[in-house]
Amino acid sequence: MSSEPAPASASTEELEADLSAATISKKQLKKDARKAEKAGKASQRQQQQQPQAEEADLFAANYGDVPVEEIQSKAISGRSWTDIGDLDEAAAGRSVLIRGSAQTLRPVSKKMAFVVLRQSMSTVQCVLVASADSGVSTQMVRFATSLSKESIVDVEGVVTLPKEPLKATTQQVEIQVRKVYCINRAIPTLPINLEDAARSEAEFEKAEQNGEKLVRVLQDTRLNYRAIDLRTPANQAIFRIQCHVENKFREFLFSENFIGIHSPKLIGGSSEGGASVFKLEYNGQPACLAQSPQLYKQMSICGGFGRVFEVGPVFRAEKSNTHRHLCEFIGLDAEMEIKEHYFEVCDIIDGLFVAIFKHLNENCQKELETINRQYPFEPLKYLEKTLKLTYEEGIKMLKEAGTEIEPMGDLNTEAEKKLGRLVKEKYGTEFFILYRYPLAVRPFYTMPCYDDPAYSNSFDVFIRGEEIISGAQRIHTPELLRKRAIECGIDASTIASYIESFSYGAPPHGGFGVGLERVVMLFCALNNIRKTSLFPRDPQRLAP
Repeated sequence: MSSEPAPASASTEELEADLSAATISKKQLKKDARKAEKAGKASQRQQQQQPQAEEADLFAANYGDVPVEEIQSKAISGRSWTDIGDLDEAAAGRSVLIRGSAQTLRPVSKKMAFVVLRQSMSTVQCVLVASADSGVSTQMVRFATSLSKESIVDVEGVVTLPKEPLKATTQQVEIQVRKVYCINRAIPTLPINLEDAARSEAEFEKAEQNGEKLVRVLQDTRLNYRAIDLRTPANQAIFRIQCHVENKFREFLFSENFIGIHSPKLIGGSSEGGASVFKLEYNGQPACLAQSPQLYKQMSICGGFGRVFEVGPVFRAEKSNTHRHLCEFIGLDAEMEIKEHYFEVCDIIDGLFVAIFKHLNENCQKELETINRQYPFEPLKYLEKTLKLTYEEGIKMLKEAGTEIEPMGDLNTEAEKKLGRLVKEKYGTEFFILYRYPLAVRPFYTMPCYDDPAYSNSFDVFIRGEEIISGAQRIHTPELLRKRAIECGIDASTIASYIESFSYGAPPHGGFGVGLERVVMLFCALNNIRKTSLFPRDPQRLAP
């Protein structure tokens, strides 16, 4: 069913180095914070207490640290700001005002320096040349190069076209700086270097071949300092892709007459069955965090909405330290009335995911290319009409390839991956539906097959050999629902209101759930779900 992953294993040496780096970084953070504060004050004092030669700086007003009180929403100036990503050849000759993070600082001489500013996924090179005509002094050049990396900086200047193409920035223009102000200084020594965090595996291999040793930022260190790690180009792109997936999910289902709902996450009993539930006390009563919005999606169908969807958090108290499981993730869920067959739900999934894949390929090329530079992957292969195979057909393919599966059992991770490879080889797709699973491996509310109650009207959907979606026709009669709940070890009294809602007249219905993070991970062929969770929650992590 739709949940998510854990970290790839690291060597003892790597983990010890990671822990050591984290410990040293934490000790240094307090020192660096004090240094940054002193540096800001020192810079202001230097501007006020310069020797006579320095006081002759006619352009002292064109640079400096901006006092906090000046940016406490003191006034609205009416100035026009330009996004760095909008700077192109058409802007040449225009004076602009931009704000960004100081990514690189490169002094060339006392009179010249380069500063690369970054805003989101865009970077631009700013050039300072000391001269009377430019309004830039040597003191201003020195100020700019004294800034710490990642400090927030405002720059005013004129857009020009470089003589040669720029390799180090996304924007193929330069800013001839006229004014530069520091809004907020970063600490002098950051716990992780953004350049290190943005390197690809190919860069590490090349350096090793040349006898160089580059710093590798390990997963736990990245997550400990996630606010910095998220600034890498690949991470900026990953979460933009995630946003597009969520938006397309909503957009497509709106077009199919689904209604968005919001169900409670504090509930009185398990929504999926089993022990993987976070228990808590709710005003003196036992309660738990919802494992899915399943019960409330179905009750909404009973309420006459016909077709509903939800985007919201899902909680699983699983001790699964794997590459694809999380204890909290974002669920994309849908439920709908069915007229004759649960394949009606499969058809919605088919249209939905083909639409998502097309949208990403056509509208997110920049983001996909950015991810590909750090984490290379092959484009996902899928069919215009999604392939459907029965569980038994899948088991047969595995057995013929020499993989034995427990009779009437669920597929384990290795079996899923093997089946994914076999399907790709035979049918040319990495996206397919496997249906008619054994009833014993499905949740209690799953409808049994009409011709064999050992099987169910259920399905899973796979991308690149990993399950991303679980779905089924649901039981809509209270008697059978109560019987199945008890058989699955669920105290029927804890879900009495859910079962009772089906006694008022409930239409046949079905639905599905998918983890947003897992969709993005597998579409981009990333090796760990933590790369697609903004601030991951797994069995070992509750912060930041």
